[in-house]
Amino acid sequence: MRTVREDYAEKVKLQLDELNAKVDALEARMHDARADVRASYRSELSKLRHQSELATAQLAQVRASGEASWDKLVLEMDKVRDAFMHSLNYFKSQF
Repeated sequence: MRTVREDYAEKVKLQLDELNAKVDALEARMHDARADVRASYRSELSKLRHQSELATAQLAQVRASGEASWDKLVLEMDKVRDAFMHSLNYFKSQF
């Protein structure tokens, strides 16, 4: 039987995978942009990749956490994931 922690971690992992796929798609579309715009996009994509790495690291901490730190780490994970989603949506709106 799966625990709440396992269900949560799997849900967040799927969300991060979806977000990373969207970043990959944006990166592929970036190659069609003008050269001067491409540099700006490259910088923003680099920031998105960094946020993805932070979210992945936070998820690893959530998976390894003990009961005492579970609630705090879930709140932090939600904040990191939400920031990543917000940044991606903002970037997409500018693209």
